[in-house]
Amino acid sequence: MNTIQNPPSAESRQPDSLLGVSQRLPPANLQAEQALLGALLTNNKAYDRVSDFLTGAHFADEINGKIYDAISQHIEEGKLADPVTLRIYFQNTGVLDPVGGTAYLAKLLTSMVGIINAADYGRVIHDAWIRRQLIDIGQDVVNNAFGARPDLDGPDQIAASEEALFRLATEKGQDGGFLSFDRALADAVKIAQHAFDRDGDVVGLTTGLRDLDKKTGGLHPSDLLILAGRPAMGKTALATKIAFSAARSLMQAARDAEDDAKPKGSVAIFSLEMSAEQLATRILSEQSSVSGEKIRRGELVQKEFDRFVQVSRELSQLPLHIDDTPAITLSAMRTRCRRLARTKGLSLVVVDYLQLMRPSVGTKADNRVLEISMITQGLKALAKELSVPVIALSQLSRQVESREDKRPMLSDLRESGSIEQDADAVMFVYRDQYYLQQRQPKETSYDSVDKYQTAMEEWQRKMDLAHNRAELILEKQRHGPTGTVNLFFEGEFTRFGDLDMFHDA
Repeated sequence: MNTIQNPPSAESRQPDSLLGVSQRLPPANLQAEQALLGALLTNNKAYDRVSDFLTGAHFADEINGKIYDAISQHIEEGKLADPVTLRIYFQNTGVLDPVGGTAYLAKLLTSMVGIINAADYGRVIHDAWIRRQLIDIGQDVVNNAFGARPDLDGPDQIAASEEALFRLATEKGQDGGFLSFDRALADAVKIAQHAFDRDGDVVGLTTGLRDLDKKTGGLHPSDLLILAGRPAMGKTALATKIAFSAARSLMQAARDAEDDAKPKGSVAIFSLEMSAEQLATRILSEQSSVSGEKIRRGELVQKEFDRFVQVSRELSQLPLHIDDTPAITLSAMRTRCRRLARTKGLSLVVVDYLQLMRPSVGTKADNRVLEISMITQGLKALAKELSVPVIALSQLSRQVESREDKRPMLSDLRESGSIEQDADAVMFVYRDQYYLQQRQPKETSYDSVDKYQTAMEEWQRKMDLAHNRAELILEKQRHGPTGTVNLFFEGEFTRFGDLDMFHDA
C-alpha cells in the first residue's frame, strides 16, 4: 500500500554547505583583542595607531569592546587610561563581573605582546568584524529568500542585499583619512597642467555648449549639478544634448589616440520619465534634423528616412547607455553605475529626474523633504565615490507661475533646502517665448482697434526677440562664477545650441 509522504521542510531542503556555515563559530580573535587592550593600557600613545578605524563595536567580546570604549573616552578627554583609572571607572557597575571583576584589567597587561604591534592587532580585530558582518548579511539574504520578508519581492531583496554590502564597504572605517599637503599640491598641479595643455577653456568633460563650457570649464569629477526648470522648458532636451556631446567627445578622444580604439569612459542616462526608445528618437531627431513629430507620425519622405538611418548608424558607436527603469532606487542606481564603471568605464551620469527616484531599499523617510534629501546626498556620494560628474534634473514648484518675472530662483526648487545644499552647481533653463505665447493679446480685451493693434505690435516685437532663444541661468556654482548663458533653441527638433549674437561680415 502506497503512503503519501509530507514534503520536506525548508530546513531539510537547505544545502549541507549552509548548515555547515550555521554551525561554525563566528570569526573572532580574542587573543588579539586582549593583546591590543594590554598595549593601550601600557601606553596610551598606541591609541593613535588604531583610533581612526577601530571602535568598541568591532570587538567580538562585548566586555573587551566596552573596555576599549572606556579607554577611548578617557584618552579623548585628555585623561590617563590605565588599570588604576579604569578600576575606578568600572567599580560598582558590574560590567567586568563575568570576567572576574577589575582584576581582569591587570590580566590584560600580561596579554600585551608589544606596543609596536598595536596597529596589526587592531586590523586583525577589524577584519574579523567585517567577516562577521558578511556572515550576518549572508544569513539575511538566505532567510529573506526563504520568506522572512514577504514584503520584499526578488528584485527588492537583491537591492537590499546590495545596499547592505555597500554600507559595509563604505562605513568599515578603513578608508579616508588625511591626505598630505604635498600630495594634494601634486594633484592640483597635475590638474592645472592638464588644463594648460588643452586648447580652449574646457578642463573637464565638454557639455557641447561653448558659452557654458567657458563659465564652468566643463563637467568636473565628483560634482553634483542640478538642472531644473518648469515643464516644457526643455530640461530633458538640454540634458540629452550634454550627455550626447560628452559621449561624442569620449569617442573622438579615443579615435585621436588610436584608430578603432575603444573609449576609456562612457555616459549613463537614467531616464525615469521617458523610455529608452523615446530618448533615442529625440537624439536622432536632433542630429538628423528630422522633426520628431514626423518620426512619430511616419510622415518622413525617403530622403529624410535615409538621413535618419544614416545618422542612427553613426550614433550606434557612441559610448552612451540608457536605463529607463521607472522609480529606480538609489541603491540600484549605484550598483549599476559601479558595474558600468568596472566594465566600460564611466565618465558622466545623468538622472532624469530626481523627484521620480526612490531612496535605497530598507530606508524610510518621515516626509518627502527628508526623502529628497537622502536622494541628493546619495547622488553626491555617488559622484565622489566614482569620481564622475552627476547631472540630476529637478522640477520646480508652481510658485514660479504666480510671479510677473517667471525666471526661476533657488527658492523655487521643490524640497529646495537639501537640493541647493548638496549641489555643487544649480542651473535653471528658461524660455521666455513659452510664456509670451500664452500672453497673445485678444481683441475682445481692448475697447478700440488701435489699442489692440498697438498691443499686438508690442507682443510681436517681444516674440521676435525671444524666438529660438533660451536662457541657462547658472544660479549657483561652488567653484566658479554665476550668471546667464544665452542659448539657441529649435523647438521643431528639441535642439539646444550655441547662440551666435554677432556674425562676421
